[in-house]
Amino acid sequence: MSKPAIIPETTTAGIAVDPRTLDRVIPESRRPDGSVRKQIKIRPGFTPQEDVRRFRGTRQQQAEANALPKGHIIGWTPPPTSSAPKPGAAAASTSQSKAAKKNEKRKEKRKEKREVEKVKDNWEDEDEELPGTGAGDGSHSVDKPNWAAAPETKKSVAVKERAEKVASPTSEESGDEVTEKLEKLTV
Repeated sequence: MSKPAIIPETTTAGIAVDPRTLDRVIPESRRPDGSVRKQIKIRPGFTPQEDVRRFRGTRQQQAEANALPKGHIIGWTPPPTSSAPKPGAAAASTSQSKAAKKNEKRKEKRKEKREVEKVKDNWEDEDEELPGTGAGDGSHSVDKPNWAAAPETKKSVAVKERAEKVASPTSEESGDEVTEKLEKLTV
């Protein structure tokens, strides 16, 4: 038989097994004033209220035994800790499916496109134009409305004609007529 532990394990109530007699006891301890409490012997079979476990049915015990650790995500496995180098692009492409290869190509193209695009440093500079900005890119402004963006209807044609008249008044029209037309437009 093995020897008992030097510092015996205690229960919640403080009950430990005496290494000499193998009886259950509450070992002696010191009070804050320095005096010593005597060792208390516990009757065989007695369980104090603090040590009474909560009743768990067999199914509850099985569920707790099979439960995942707290914070665990179902289906997640930690990355491998092997020190093997990552496979190169050529090795990875041979083991990938067609769809995965296609997605990787798309991803690379998007990455290249982002690198190529230039962002203006100063938005007040109208001289510089970003690549891809122009007449046919679908952008709108007050000076150049994009009429190709939406299908033309009778109403849009009429609005377009009015805007052209207002933007370039003929020599016959006076300033008063132009202001009247503008007032009609801003309903």
